[in-house]
Amino acid sequence: MPHGRLKVKTSEEQAEAKRLEREQKLKLYQSATQTVFQKRQAGELDESVLELTSQILGANPDFATLWNCRREVLQRLEAQKSPEELAALVKTELGFLESCLRVNPKSYGTWHHRCWLLGRLPEPNWARELELCARFLEVDERNFHCWDYRRFVAAQAAVPPAEELAFTDSLITRNFSNYSSWHYRSCLLPQLHPQPDSGPQGRLPEDVLLKELELVQNAFFTDPNDQSAWFYHRWLLGRADPQDALRCLHVSRDEACLTVSFSRPVLVSPAAFPRKHHGCGSGAVGLTGLGGNWGRLCDLPATSLNDQLPHHTFRVIWTAGDAQKECVLLKGHQEGWCRDSATDEQLFRCELSVEKSTVLQSELESCKELQELEPENKWCLLTIILLMRALDPLLYEKETLQYFQTLKAVDPMRAAYLDDLRSKFLLENSLLKMEYAEVRVLHLGHKDLTVLCHLEQLLLVTHLDLSHNRLRALPPALAALRCLEVLQANDNAIESLDGVTNLPRLQELSLCNNRLQQRMVLQPLASCPRLVLLNLQGNPLCQAVGTSEYLAELLPLVNSILV
Repeated sequence: MPHGRLKVKTSEEQAEAKRLEREQKLKLYQSATQTVFQKRQAGELDESVLELTSQILGANPDFATLWNCRREVLQRLEAQKSPEELAALVKTELGFLESCLRVNPKSYGTWHHRCWLLGRLPEPNWARELELCARFLEVDERNFHCWDYRRFVAAQAAVPPAEELAFTDSLITRNFSNYSSWHYRSCLLPQLHPQPDSGPQGRLPEDVLLKELELVQNAFFTDPNDQSAWFYHRWLLGRADPQDALRCLHVSRDEACLTVSFSRPVLVSPAAFPRKHHGCGSGAVGLTGLGGNWGRLCDLPATSLNDQLPHHTFRVIWTAGDAQKECVLLKGHQEGWCRDSATDEQLFRCELSVEKSTVLQSELESCKELQELEPENKWCLLTIILLMRALDPLLYEKETLQYFQTLKAVDPMRAAYLDDLRSKFLLENSLLKMEYAEVRVLHLGHKDLTVLCHLEQLLLVTHLDLSHNRLRALPPALAALRCLEVLQANDNAIESLDGVTNLPRLQELSLCNNRLQQRMVLQPLASCPRLVLLNLQGNPLCQAVGTSEYLAELLPLVNSILV
């Protein structure tokens, strides 16, 4: 200290000192880790391992293997310690865990270890754990690790959902930007307001829904750029899980086949079709859903379609879905069917009361005003689209398409998702229009579609036009269209024909100006027994030598093949 002045280290000296300090810490860290692994391998799981792992985890709580070592030690000590000693050990462990959480409040291993430890105690102090969660959420109300732990504690302590909902209220009021709190509400509200067994599960009573809409509207008008409230609002607008149902039954005398369309994918085993015939011209088919496809075929014995009887009644019982449906095949008719109405069953939107409709209409106007102030807010634009869908998809169809264009310009990174969502909405609208017109012809041309959905709803369609879109494939689900006779899919970007398989009535197929390149993609067409006209003009494979000969051999019964 020359001349009475303290010597200040230079930046080079400081950097060197820090480097040496880090090296020393690293050596200690590696030495302790090596010792723990050696003891573990030797089976020496004693309290010295707890001390060594404490040194390491206290600095780095995300060392998962060391938490496993601690659990192995604690399990061994459970059999060796007296109840009093074990209680003291657990108290020390809980304190150590809390210190680790102060180092890293988002440590997966630390929260998991605390769950494990509390789960082994005969009488855990759950009230203390709720207080712990409250303290950490005071520091960071968006710590989803802590939220997960709180849900665990609340479930173990049987905390009433109403109390937990009040807790989310307090945090949302303090800061609207809280994904976990909004999400927790979406879990709690259905518990607080369960629907009858016969009702749609997950749907909230209207008075509760209206209050939630008001709450979330305050949130996204306070901070329009925060995503969490917009996501919760979308959940509120979403539909409840639909009840299991048999959407459509179709019986064909020519094909001696019964086709079933389900409300969700199922996989039906052959043993699930026990055929029971009783009375005059009636039969029952039992189905056991095992998960997989939207539709199912059941070949019928010739005797079940005897045209001497005035009618045949077919009842399908879906045991796993607790649903059943009947269809009748009349004498002199080649087919019969029974299907759900897309409008009556509210397949694509919920029926709105006057009050709810008024609230949503008011929200729509408010969101439009907000969009004028925040023209590039993608969440506002998407919510406007969803509100118009909820109110009246057909009335707002043109305006919805305009908003999709604006949204794609604002959010180009999600253009593909938005195109698919737009396609889904357009197809739903087309299905509604087809049902209103009471026809079996569906025109989907010139709609710029990028994806096909709801194909399980098209079981009865005979003519389908998909031309002038942006489809890249005809998906396997297209095989559900058992009544399809004419399919036009010109001027797309189709590369695969997986869906054109086993279509028993398909007669005409037009695939001009697509991207079919390999001959092998045409093989599914051989499974369509009534195909008589095929147009492949404008596809790359038409330029290949021998294509005509290949098609003539593959499809010997097709009268007209245009390449």
